[in-house]
Amino acid sequence: MTSPAVDPSPSTPTTAEPAPVPTALPGAAPAKPARRIGGAVWAALAIVYVVWGSTYLGIRIVVDTIPPFLASGSRFVAAAVLLAAIVAWRHGPAALRVDRRRLGSAALVGLLLILGGNGLVNLAETDIPSGLAALLVAAVPVWVVLLRTVAGERPGLGGYGGVLLGVAGLAVLTLPGLSGEVGIAGVLFVLLAALLWSLGTVSSARLPMPANPFTASVYEMLAGGLAGIAVGLLRGEHHGFDPGSVSTASWAALGYLVVFGSLIAFTAYAWLLQSAPVSLAATYAYVNPVVAVLLGALILDEALTWPIVLGGAIVVAAVCLIVSTERRR
Repeated sequence: MTSPAVDPSPSTPTTAEPAPVPTALPGAAPAKPARRIGGAVWAALAIVYVVWGSTYLGIRIVVDTIPPFLASGSRFVAAAVLLAAIVAWRHGPAALRVDRRRLGSAALVGLLLILGGNGLVNLAETDIPSGLAALLVAAVPVWVVLLRTVAGERPGLGGYGGVLLGVAGLAVLTLPGLSGEVGIAGVLFVLLAALLWSLGTVSSARLPMPANPFTASVYEMLAGGLAGIAVGLLRGEHHGFDPGSVSTASWAALGYLVVFGSLIAFTAYAWLLQSAPVSLAATYAYVNPVVAVLLGALILDEALTWPIVLGGAIVVAAVCLIVSTERRR
């Protein structure tokens, strides 16, 4: 699942797929007035655009033959182990040590983001097109603004305007479910997933988290992944499941999500936040849903109905309004 960029507050971190990513790494130097945008920046940006936009397609292929929560859980446990090995190799095993309070906070955020957010998207994509799921998730900034309002913040007129626009877009996107064209349960699961992802985003900015964002991501992915496997077992997803019956495409898509979605794109985005203006890095929020819809249509032959096209355009416009408002704050 891909979360559009929006700051929970002007000076606190935000999160993105596949694991929470801060808007500024702890201890990083203040942004300079001007930065040279070189080829490496554009390459990293292209990775984030395409890879994060393609994760919805990957999920749809995975859940064709792998149960949804077992797929999501195993993906993030594998990614957590790989990232932990990288952190230990680059910074030493001590970099993975955290106190109980921060470990508990990271675990809670992981449950909200990965079990609630990504797990429910996996479940929903057994019933709805990947492009529709991506567009419904794209409204995460709408939920973030609403949660910030409940917490006593005032995002401003631009933020509230984006909320109204986003709600209108969500209403249009929900029409295929209400008309019976797709499963309404899948639409509702994605809406709940976006809400839980947003709650995890806001919570990560307010809870005591590990200082190293990569260490925090290890524990978030591990907690969310293990919980996803547990939910899958409780749902009985293992009954009748034969790994030998999993298609080659599903195995390949799962590997792609682990390596490219959960490691390479995440690292590219974290590097972008240190090497390019945040406003440039945040443009992935506009591009990912478009990439997801186009890939779903081209590769899986998903229909581009008028509610998807119109509702998607409204949601992307709402994201643009909210993110641009946040940049000026």
